[in-house]
Amino acid sequence: MSPTPITDFIITDHAASELRRRGLSEEMVRLVLASPEQGEQIRSGRVVLQSRMVIPLEGKEYLIRVFVDVDCKPAEVVTAYRTSKVSKYWRVEA
Repeated sequence: MSPTPITDFIITDHAASELRRRGLSEEMVRLVLASPEQGEQIRSGRVVLQSRMVIPLEGKEYLIRVFVDVDCKPAEVVTAYRTSKVSKYWRVEA
């Protein structure tokens, strides 16, 4: 079962600051939210959506994880980060 895409969202000030600090663009977040490869509920009202993505300047695949509060309209991006440890977070579905 694939996660539901999120198209109506805002990026909180905290998330925007973290994106800049971590070298991620809002476009990357938008791509993950529009077409997430995987997702899971962290707690009531909060989900993490993730997708694998090659960072162009580095030529290396990363997992982009975006944490979203979905219990408000529009949904709020809380934070996001990238990790090279794809296998740590990637769920292989049988």
